Amino acid sequence: MPKFFISQNQQHDSKIKIQGTDVNHIKNVLRKKAGDKINICIKEIQTDCIAKIEKISDTEIICEIEKYEKKNTEPSIKVTIFQGLPKSDKMELIIQKTVELGVYEIYPVNMIRCVTKLKDENKKIERWNKISEVASKQSGRNIIPQINNCINIKKICEMIPKYDIVMVAYELEEKNTLKAELKKLQLKSNIKLAVVIGPEGGLDKKEVDVLQENGAKVITLGKRILRTETVALNVLSSIMYEFEQ
Repeated sequence: MPKFFISQNQQHDSKIKIQGTDVNHIKNVLRKKAGDKINICIKEIQTDCIAKIEKISDTEIICEIEKYEKKNTEPSIKVTIFQGLPKSDKMELIIQKTVELGVYEIYPVNMIRCVTKLKDENKKIERWNKISEVASKQSGRNIIPQINNCINIKKICEMIPKYDIVMVAYELEEKNTLKAELKKLQLKSNIKLAVVIGPEGGLDKKEVDVLQENGAKVITLGKRILRTETVALNVLSSIMYEFEQ
C-alpha cells in the first residue's frame, strides 16, 4: 500500500485532511473511494497510521484514523551523499534510487569537472525534492530525504567534522577500500556517514587532496570504473548490506 506524508497541522484529533497533489493521486490514479483505507505517515513524529476515507472531492480528502502502526523502515545509519552535478537527468535517477535504498540526505555539488550548471536552482531543487517524496512514498520510508541547495568542495570541508567519516570515491585510489573503512565503524552507534562522488569526469586531484587534508578518507570501489549514476547505488547497497539495514 503506497504511503502518503502529512504534517501534524493536517491532523485534528482522529481526523486527517489531505490536500494538494496527493488528492489527485489517491482519487484518479489509485481510484480510492469513500470507505477505502490508505497508509499515512505523520512526518514530524515519523509515525504511520491506517486511515479510512470518509469524504473525497476534487480538492480534499477527509480521513478517520483507525489505528497507529509503529513501523520503522529507516536505517540506523544516516548516509549523506555529496553528488557532483551530473549531466541531463541523471540526478533524478540518483535521487530516486538512493532514496529507495535508504539515503538520509543529498547535496548536489559544483565541482571542477562538472559540465552542468544550475540555471534555475530553486526550481530544480523543488523538482528534486518532489522526486524524493514520490520515491519515499513508493518505498515506504518514514522520512522524505532532503535534497539540499548546491554547495562546493570548500563547504564539504567545513562539514566534515559533523560526520563519523566522510569517504571520497576516487578512481585513482588502489588500496583503501569501502569495506575496510566500514569495518572501523562496526562498534559505533548512531553513525553519520557521508560519501563524496564526482561527476562524469570524476573528481579533480586538487579536490581530492583538499578533502583528504580536511579529514576525508579516500577509497576505491574496485577495479572497474563506474558511471557517476552507478557509484551512489553501489555505495548505498554496500553500506546497507554491511550494517544489515
